[in-house]
Amino acid sequence: MRKFTKAADVDNPCQATPHLVTRRDTSPMKLLTAIPVHNEEKYLEEVLAQVLKYADDVLVVDDGSKDRTPELLKKFPVRVIRHETNQGYGAGLKTAFAAALEGGYEGLVTLDCDGQHEPALIPEIAAGLAEADIVSGSRYLQVFDPSQRPPEERRKINVEVTRWLNECLGLNLTDAFCGFKAYNRRALECFDITDLGYAMPLQAWVQAVKHGLKIVEAPVPLIYLDESRAFGGSLDDSTYRLNHYRKVFADALERAGLEVAGGCRG
Repeated sequence: MRKFTKAADVDNPCQATPHLVTRRDTSPMKLLTAIPVHNEEKYLEEVLAQVLKYADDVLVVDDGSKDRTPELLKKFPVRVIRHETNQGYGAGLKTAFAAALEGGYEGLVTLDCDGQHEPALIPEIAAGLAEADIVSGSRYLQVFDPSQRPPEERRKINVEVTRWLNECLGLNLTDAFCGFKAYNRRALECFDITDLGYAMPLQAWVQAVKHGLKIVEAPVPLIYLDESRAFGGSLDDSTYRLNHYRKVFADALERAGLEVAGGCRG
């Protein structure tokens, strides 16, 4: 059951657009695959080699890397947009969204460069855009490898944030934070991202609901190659991180004009 009322927004073109624009021909979708990176020299070459097997048009957003990432990128036939200083995970995705729109792409697939996502699934994730505005990978829809388990602290936060999204926004998600996603052009046009960090997906989920975007999840393997990877700064403290996510979520709801039931903000 939905627990919000949506304020009228007659001037917003996303509100006036039909729920899903169906393609009238069978020509391939003009698709961009984008990867935000920051100091990924450990995994970059292997990941890009695999991505280029399944994607023709690849963008790497280098978010101020200080390791060998810029040098390694020169080996690959990919477009690179570089942030001279590190701005954050959300900033990398925001740049990718803008590049897809400016390039006239009909769809965008995003994945991370830490080895957690299998590039072979890019075509399958993208194919979901035939019936949805957003296809979101979920590591919890299907068990691919029973030996793979997420770090307990991260799992608990993901479960809690996923609960907020489902209870407050009427969604039916199983994974709030998977970076393996596909968006159609309409979705990208509806986003107005201001959070440049790891909380950025919360803004995207709220705005997707505000604009009536159709969301589906697709199962992807749960893979953790390096459980010691950190968020950086205060976000490495799980209590601080959860409180930060709660604030960003509440702010996103208010900014979107969504009035939720008491207690829904967590």
